[in-house]
Amino acid sequence: MGAYVVRRLVQSVIVIVGVTLVSFLALQAGGDPTYLFVSERASQEEIEATRRALGFDRPLSVQYLSFVGDLTRGDFGQSLSYRQPAMEIVLEALPATIELTVFAMVLALLLAIPLGVLAAIHRGTAWDGSITTASMLGQSIPSFWMGIMMILFFGLYIRLFPISGHVPFLTPLLDGDPGRALANLPRTLYHLVLPGIAVATYSLARNTRLVRSSLLEVLEQDYVRTARSKGLSERRVLIHHALRNAWLPVVTIIGLEFGFLLGGVVVVETVFSYPGIGRLLFAAINQRDIPLVQAGVVLLAGIFIVLNLVVDLVYVRLDPRVKLAGGRS
Repeated sequence: MGAYVVRRLVQSVIVIVGVTLVSFLALQAGGDPTYLFVSERASQEEIEATRRALGFDRPLSVQYLSFVGDLTRGDFGQSLSYRQPAMEIVLEALPATIELTVFAMVLALLLAIPLGVLAAIHRGTAWDGSITTASMLGQSIPSFWMGIMMILFFGLYIRLFPISGHVPFLTPLLDGDPGRALANLPRTLYHLVLPGIAVATYSLARNTRLVRSSLLEVLEQDYVRTARSKGLSERRVLIHHALRNAWLPVVTIIGLEFGFLLGGVVVVETVFSYPGIGRLLFAAINQRDIPLVQAGVVLLAGIFIVLNLVVDLVYVRLDPRVKLAGGRS
């Protein structure tokens, strides 16, 4: 296990270095970044002085090493729009995005698991066909279109849910005010319904199909037929034999689901004017606020890498057939 963990940590470091390299090159791709830090009426002397002060006159390799050195200290520079440290701004928006992501993930799983099981145990019936068709449709619908349709119907036509805004839950909780957090929770969930459904639709559809296919594969195994031949009820065979082994691929995708959803809320947050990282990065890209974009991208990549590592370790524990370095499980 120790060697496996070390190997995965090394791989994670390599990925993070790759993310920082891409993030750094993105700064250079739009031309001389000096012009982002000066006014439109700056003289040539002011531009040259700013270029030297920021180090943009140095070779790219030296600039990159300096950039990585700043990142190791948590210094992503000042946001060009907010005139504040970029990482502080991103961290302020992170709790709202986590709330939306967790809500969408829980919603998707609570529906995907029973629907997938229902489709598998009624294979070939109208139940199976309806659920499979709905799942394929759900995977085909863009999240932004789903969000717009829900805004028009549930927000503007029947006026059942708010179409924008956010009531914080995690922020007061992290600030040491659980009473305020609990008081906000009903309104937090109320504002999360529409964007949460828009984010969860694709995940729900994909996970439903995954649960169905995984369970169908397990139901065809010899040990399941043996359990049935012993006279065990179908319910007992399903719960105690089939489902326990069908969870393995599901656990893998569930573990990564948070990372996928976290990175997929950009458009939905923009559609619903939701004050999370997605909307923040969208605005930063439009304003060419490179330090803010870099801080958000690196943070999201770091979260995804950590989640990926945790999923790998959990999967190893759940499935002894997975061999680690050195031939040990």
